[in-house]
Amino acid sequence: MSLHVQECPAATALRKKRLNFDPVFKADVPEPKRPRLGAPPGSSPGLQPLVRCPPSAEQDPSILQIGSYILLQPTEGGRCYRAVNRHTEAEYTCKVYPATAYREVMSPYGALPSHANIAQVAEVIVGDQNVYVFFPSGRDDLHNYVRRRKRLPEPEAASLFRQVAGVVAHCHQHGVILRDLKLRKFVFADRERTQLLLENLEDSHVLSGPDDSMKDKHGCPAYVGPEILCSKESYSGKAADVWSLGVVLYTLLVGCYPFQDTTPISLFSKIRRGCFAVPDDLSPKARCLVRCLLRKDPAERLTAGGILLHPWLHPGGTSEGSGNRSAREQRLEQLVPDVEDRRKAEDTPEEEGGLYG
Repeated sequence: MSLHVQECPAATALRKKRLNFDPVFKADVPEPKRPRLGAPPGSSPGLQPLVRCPPSAEQDPSILQIGSYILLQPTEGGRCYRAVNRHTEAEYTCKVYPATAYREVMSPYGALPSHANIAQVAEVIVGDQNVYVFFPSGRDDLHNYVRRRKRLPEPEAASLFRQVAGVVAHCHQHGVILRDLKLRKFVFADRERTQLLLENLEDSHVLSGPDDSMKDKHGCPAYVGPEILCSKESYSGKAADVWSLGVVLYTLLVGCYPFQDTTPISLFSKIRRGCFAVPDDLSPKARCLVRCLLRKDPAERLTAGGILLHPWLHPGGTSEGSGNRSAREQRLEQLVPDVEDRRKAEDTPEEEGGLYG
């Protein structure tokens, strides 16, 4: 089964990670109560600097100022910036979206009550062509943390995974499907690397009712569920999120993805078969939870709320495991391609590569 991308210019800039595109969701979100800021004459399309900092000997004249914020270090092709508030010197992450996508971008935030592990929008500035959404800045993302640590002890993995699962359960309870759920979406909020935040709700989908059936195909290939690759009809969005949670948990405990291969086609074939190995040195409760999430049949997986009731996540439910790893299990190379869409997956791997790429 092959997946084909249909180009959709209006959505391309907003949704980076998708295997296919869905119609733009229109939610009744109020316009931000902020003045509409115009772009300077003669500015080019793309990021529109509303105010430009005056150049000086100590200052780069290319630095952009948006409202009270100075934008530095662009990433994601100019869609994301590190930002500093000029008055408080606090650091933020600024995500840049087309102004036409404002309602779609903000609709998940309107649907969700606040949660301790979901970053809240600090401010929204609307320009003529772009919307600038500011979030509190995290210290490091979970993907890079696992790369450095290789694998986490079970007590630490349980503490972090409990927060991730809690976020997903909160979203599902209020009718939001995350779709592009992965380690990189979670950042640490403290120096001790104990408190996680879901960095943003980009690519999330707000359900219109209790039915969570979906047809569009989103996700990073390493985290995508077999039903998304196999199904020609609809699939359960909540169950697909739970599969991604299983990949997250496996990676925290083992140090690599459960499904990996050097080519995307072979990777998708392994995911469709749903066969993976759980190291024997994990505790029985940890192995049980991994298998309860990475079930090929979506109907057999735990719900996000049910995950939080699993004994492994209760106090005293974790252990360090047997500590006996074979040479094969100690291989840390991870070559899973993380691609922007199915077409790129078939041609070339994405720049972030795999967990250890």
